[in-house]
Amino acid sequence: MGFNFYFSSIMLGVGLAMDAFSVSLANGLNEPNMKAGKLLGVAGIFAGFQFAMPLMGWVLVSTAASYFEVLNRYIPWIALILLCFIGGKMLKEGIESLGCCDCEKPPVGLMGLMVQGVATSIDALSVGFTIASYNFGEALLACGLIGIVTFFICAAGIEIGKKAGCALAGKAGILGGVILIAIGIKIGFLG
Repeated sequence: MGFNFYFSSIMLGVGLAMDAFSVSLANGLNEPNMKAGKLLGVAGIFAGFQFAMPLMGWVLVSTAASYFEVLNRYIPWIALILLCFIGGKMLKEGIESLGCCDCEKPPVGLMGLMVQGVATSIDALSVGFTIASYNFGEALLACGLIGIVTFFICAAGIEIGKKAGCALAGKAGILGGVILIAIGIKIGFLG
């Protein structure tokens, strides 16, 4: 677990957090007087989902890989395809939302936040497939780093949203998409 491990995990966190960042901007816009406790709770919900989803994906693939050892050599290519698909989708949505001033104001109640948490982290489930070669400790640490990065990015997103609104949401989606595609290419071609 050298520099490459930590760097890749943090960059996965940044890439995956961009959907949650965009929603956090909207939440900040919707509730400009959000108290610090609620801000931390909202960021914590997003971080929790971004931590749990890749770990669930890792468990699924690790279990399947032990039964189907032949899958191990295809995992980097599966990771490449999944990350490029997710990143491409984020890139497309980010580009489409550029210049759009109408930002949907989602509810910030607990149920609304849970729905947002699932919606923004469902793509993180497939990231668990990309870390299938990790042992449990490495997977737990990688997912923890993804969650921590998400927490700080979402907290910043809420604060920015409270001040600037949704003008940055499309740009965040583009950045997240580019990062995920770059990580997919690295995993697929460089190992």
